[in-house]
Amino acid sequence: MTHREEFLRTIGYGEAAVAQLRRNENAAYPRNYELWYNYCAGFNHALNRAVNDILRSKGHIDTAELHAIYNQFISPSRLSDRIEDVGGRISGEIEGVMAAVNKTITANASYAGRLSGASTELDAGPDLSRLRGIVGELMVATHETEKVNRELEGQLADSQRQISELKESLESLRFETLTDELTTLANRKHFDQSLERAVANAAETDGILSLLITDIDNFKSFNDSFGHQTGDQVLRLVALSVKQAIKGHHLACRYGGEEFAIILPKANLTRAEALADRIRVSVKEKELKKRSTGETLGFVTVSVGVATYHPGDTAVSLIERADTALYLAKRAGRNRVCTEAMLSVSEEDA
Repeated sequence: MTHREEFLRTIGYGEAAVAQLRRNENAAYPRNYELWYNYCAGFNHALNRAVNDILRSKGHIDTAELHAIYNQFISPSRLSDRIEDVGGRISGEIEGVMAAVNKTITANASYAGRLSGASTELDAGPDLSRLRGIVGELMVATHETEKVNRELEGQLADSQRQISELKESLESLRFETLTDELTTLANRKHFDQSLERAVANAAETDGILSLLITDIDNFKSFNDSFGHQTGDQVLRLVALSVKQAIKGHHLACRYGGEEFAIILPKANLTRAEALADRIRVSVKEKELKKRSTGETLGFVTVSVGVATYHPGDTAVSLIERADTALYLAKRAGRNRVCTEAMLSVSEEDA
């Protein structure tokens, strides 16, 4: 996507957000604008669903409801609070285990002291009465030590279970931070990190790496005509086509509002172009229907730009070539794949 296209797209989201503020008579505070901008951009499916439920039932959304939705779906502290909570619980489990271990160490040390004392008394000479007393004391000490050891075993087993559950919670949080909720593809953060690693790996090994950037054709007008819920359906449809086309070592991401990116390690330009065209054809073959009415809305198409790694490339330079190839596909009529190899031909024609 060119700078101009990005400008127009984001301005469109901004204007739509302001229109929602006016329509619902919400004060134009930054957090209210942020919520409506996210709604109009369609980045947060759960947020859109919550807003749409209120709009359907009341026709408008008031400030209190807006704040509640913001705190639930957007508040920057929400994820960090959850991470802090899990971290605190893990620390609590570790402290509990350490306390149990210290108690066991103390009990065992006491038991060892009693054994040593008993040994000293026995060295003083045989005395049946004293021997019975020593044996009785040792039996009591043994039972006490066994009890402490069993408590430690129980504590360790319980803590192992708790920490296993907390580990799953952390993995779930990690998944959330790297996954786009609407499409379940990797999000932009995941893409940026992964492409940096892929470029570094290509530079150190065989240098084979390609990148696709896919954009849904005329998405804004489609969204305006049929509504954001149908627009979300289009995004999921394209995401499904991408998922079905890629292999395990490929990484598909939601790059922007209606843009997707696919990182292709070990794929040269020819293979990447073939994959891009399979995605394009797969999307075009899926007829879109409105779920509520069954109404046929037609077909969706995508344009794809393809670039491949060259020595000295960075993540930024690779993205720039893929993006430029995508822009060429748009200019050439959309619903097509253009590769970086076509850029020089296009420049000569110009």
